[in-house]
Amino acid sequence: MKLRFVGLLVGAFVFLFPFYYMLIGSLQEEPDPSIAGAVPAGNLTLHNYSEIDKAIHLARSLINSGIFTGGVILGTLVFGVLAGYALARLQFRGRGFVFNLMLLIQVVPFQLLTIPLYVMIVRSYGLADSYLGMILPFAINSTAVFVFRQYFLQLPQELFDAARIDGASELSILWRVAVPLVKPALLTGVLLTFIGPWNEFLWPFLITKQQDLQPLAVSLSNYLTTVSARAANPFGAVLAGACVLAAPAVTLFLIFQRRFISTNISSGVKG
Repeated sequence: MKLRFVGLLVGAFVFLFPFYYMLIGSLQEEPDPSIAGAVPAGNLTLHNYSEIDKAIHLARSLINSGIFTGGVILGTLVFGVLAGYALARLQFRGRGFVFNLMLLIQVVPFQLLTIPLYVMIVRSYGLADSYLGMILPFAINSTAVFVFRQYFLQLPQELFDAARIDGASELSILWRVAVPLVKPALLTGVLLTFIGPWNEFLWPFLITKQQDLQPLAVSLSNYLTTVSARAANPFGAVLAGACVLAAPAVTLFLIFQRRFISTNISSGVKG
């Protein structure tokens, strides 16, 4: 028991130390990239946060990241629920083929599709330097579709048969019967989707040239390549930006970690 506790304690320390080091480094007045810099020496300050804010306008970059991530989450939930319900509960020709094709798409790396997506969205649709251009490639998430399908498959068929006998349409059944019973799936979809677009760098970097539209990950990269050399403490400023970028994701997980692992949907069935 003691060995297990010690092992868990060591694992927790190894996992949390990078976050601690990032936070302490962002508050240090003088750059100290060595291991000794992990021990604060009384020179802690918020100056690095003000420096990175002056360079890239943190509030504007956070708003851009929020719009980008929020749009992706909205598209993932809407299209994921519709597609997952159709694959789980509707009978149509080619359903198995569509599901297998969706699984195959998951093994295709996004980088492989970057060039054709760029040509299509920028040249064909003219959506460069726009939020819609950033959101569209991520609006449908095959992983979320798979999660929603598996949750819908767990629901008793009697619920759907009774609703159809009462004359409810498929959209009404989906909204009033199925969705309320798979709330854990909705939260799971949000949490799984949030991390990707919030930390996404490559696609927003390609699609946006205007700094007013760039999310925080892209703004931090631009800071590293252009402005950081002139900063008094570029190491601390970058860590400050990284703390701001990581804070929403860490906060979201800490708030919803209990509900995230909840998958009990049997309460919707009595008897």
